[in-house]
Amino acid sequence: MSFKPRILIAEDESGIADTLQYVLKSDGFTPVWCATAEEAIAQFAEEPPALAILDIGLPDLNGFELFKRLRALNQSQGGPEVPMLFLTARSDEIDRVVGLELGADDYIAKPFSPRELVARVRTILRRSTRNSPGGPGTAAGPGNGVPPQISPPTPPAAPQTPPMPFALDNERMQIRYYGRLLELSRYEYGLLRLLVQRPGRVFTRDELLEHVWDDASDSFDRTVDAHIKTLRAKLKAVAPDVEPIRTLRGTGYALNEELPAKAS
Repeated sequence: MSFKPRILIAEDESGIADTLQYVLKSDGFTPVWCATAEEAIAQFAEEPPALAILDIGLPDLNGFELFKRLRALNQSQGGPEVPMLFLTARSDEIDRVVGLELGADDYIAKPFSPRELVARVRTILRRSTRNSPGGPGTAAGPGNGVPPQISPPTPPAAPQTPPMPFALDNERMQIRYYGRLLELSRYEYGLLRLLVQRPGRVFTRDELLEHVWDDASDSFDRTVDAHIKTLRAKLKAVAPDVEPIRTLRGTGYALNEELPAKAS
């Protein structure tokens, strides 16, 4: 029997849920629909899925809080990390930003293309599988995905000494900014590490996708832009008057070479 990854769907709108179930089942997945956050938590506890799709506007709990509870449950079970994708309203940019800041693997806006959604799901699962030492089928449960084990990105040239405000800890995959430890998602860490190691060097979006994401061909320019936006917000929270990341319109991003030694 072929392996059909379980996809947990937390969505209260039956029409959208029916579409999700149809396209996922047609593409070889086993969708599990939950109309409430309570149902989703129960299903997750019974058998962690390969991936979870979470609507933000659930009737009993918002999707962000559900994400936190599922992540905590995931950690308490001691199993592999389950990747998660948010469904957001197209007009609510703040939802997309908050979702990425929490550590979600991706988001897709309503109304969405079923083909694009399946492509996103497959991309996330390929990343998880490729970065696991055991490959598919090594998770604790039969429906589990494989935990993302993201290796630090390899810079395209020999790294330079990071600017004074930044301190890299490659072994712990941590970065300090003006002495404060940044709470970064894995992609935010990869982006900032790459920029910090080559201050002043302009990276195009394609280069950032290639060196930070595992399958650049299935990722999108807007994914880089969204992560840069959340990264800037976290840096600004530490030093509001400093702009460490420069945007070169139509080209890409670079780390500012002239940063003050102390934050004001």
